[in-house]
Amino acid sequence: MEILSQMWSLLGLLTVLQNVLPSQLLSLLHSLYESLQDLLSPYSYFEIPEFNGYCGVDLNDLYRHAHLYLNASNHAPATACRRLTLSRSPSSNRISFAVAPNHTVHDAFRGHRVAWTHHVETAQDSLEERRSFTLRLPKRHRHALLSPYLAHVTSRAEEFERVSRERRLFTNNTTSSGSFESGWVSVPFRHPSTFETLAMEPELKKNIKNDLTAFAEGKEFYKRVGRAWKRGYLLHGPPGSGKSSLIAAMANFLCYDVYDLELTKVSDNSELRSLLIQTTNRSIIVIEDIDCSVDLTADRTVKKTQAGKLSLRSSNKKTTTTSSFTRCEESGRVTLSGLLNFTDGLWSCCGEERIVVFTTNHRDSVDPALVRCGRMDVHVSLATCGAHAFRELARNYLGLESHVLFQAVEGCIRGGGALTPAQVGEILLRNRGDADVAMREVLAAMQGRMLAVAAAANDQAENEEAVGVRSPESVLLMGSPENWDAFSGKKRKEQHGCNNLDKKVKFFVRLRSLTRSDPGR
Repeated sequence: MEILSQMWSLLGLLTVLQNVLPSQLLSLLHSLYESLQDLLSPYSYFEIPEFNGYCGVDLNDLYRHAHLYLNASNHAPATACRRLTLSRSPSSNRISFAVAPNHTVHDAFRGHRVAWTHHVETAQDSLEERRSFTLRLPKRHRHALLSPYLAHVTSRAEEFERVSRERRLFTNNTTSSGSFESGWVSVPFRHPSTFETLAMEPELKKNIKNDLTAFAEGKEFYKRVGRAWKRGYLLHGPPGSGKSSLIAAMANFLCYDVYDLELTKVSDNSELRSLLIQTTNRSIIVIEDIDCSVDLTADRTVKKTQAGKLSLRSSNKKTTTTSSFTRCEESGRVTLSGLLNFTDGLWSCCGEERIVVFTTNHRDSVDPALVRCGRMDVHVSLATCGAHAFRELARNYLGLESHVLFQAVEGCIRGGGALTPAQVGEILLRNRGDADVAMREVLAAMQGRMLAVAAAANDQAENEEAVGVRSPESVLLMGSPENWDAFSGKKRKEQHGCNNLDKKVKFFVRLRSLTRSDPGR
């Protein structure tokens, strides 16, 4: 009781002194008390406000990084905090939590104990809140710890932001009126494709993942060698070979946004540059079916033809016509030159950590200038299902690790009866309730393809042997007597090849009849 009475007496004395003493003297006494406390305390304190300055407009990036670092779900010190604030956005299934106002969370770095305190103060006569973090470091080691610890916080915060944020799928807006805000429209990107579910040969899958990882971690390397931090991929293969699924797997692997650029909606090169400027860092820019989007390969032919016509005119008329032709060419549509500048020109370095992907069904139809190194750095050929890719599809769709028909299917694949992943996936999806039926359907489809290929080759050989139906090469070859012997030898080889084809056809007909006649397998 005596202690309590003394405390109440001391509080009463302080209240009287606060009312009697001048405010300047009270401020001086408070400053002296804080200085004495700082002198005797073994810690140093650093305040990180939410906004820079006093206007409350410029957000302090360090505050945002500290907030993300302490809110990371895998951050053990934050989860050990006595009180947390839980939240979840409508567009995400992830639960995020934050340190409650005026609470402290402890952390460890390089064997030293540090602490974060989240301060929230309400301004007098106002509803606005002032938020800040206070970082406490050991005073003896503050110079050695401050910079590397803040760099560690920033790195972890950026990684957490990259993984946890909602990814978006963008497409260029046809109703754009030229403003920078309306160039793209987006929806949440929730494609389930990953490298684990992708039907692809293991070695190719490993090489692509290693290349993507090296690119994402290569900021300092690209800066050191003086190259823009971007990467180009050309995906080519028949329809249904998995080009779009690979793009989705790349986006999920890197946690990047996807910009699906429709060139037919772009009016000219200027709009193409505007769309490029509006894309964000850490994104994949996709142009699908580049050989069908716009007629780019015709640009060189038109230029050569026009140059030949202009060479017959006078120099004055030549200059005037050339300038008018250039203006006509550059206005009203996207040109090859504009697309080249989009992928590898000065405007392509206006952002960082971007991947440009072109897809095509026919690689030879794409202009060579678009696919050279520096523009399309990695060329990925996606064809029909190989043995490993088929086993991956069977595992994903049917849950099969092995089956008695696996060897027969792999034999068809080696014999030229392979199907695309889309075709195999459709058969497995349609018969996913019965694995045996699904496998027999796949085997029958592959055998049918082999028979069709063999029959087409046989018909072609018979047509070439028909009288009066010779290929131009055979006619030219028969024209000179010195080539008669060579031609006869070539013809004997072709006949031998046809006999081998007939034997293959008979073998697979027999194999197909055996598989049909044995339903127990």
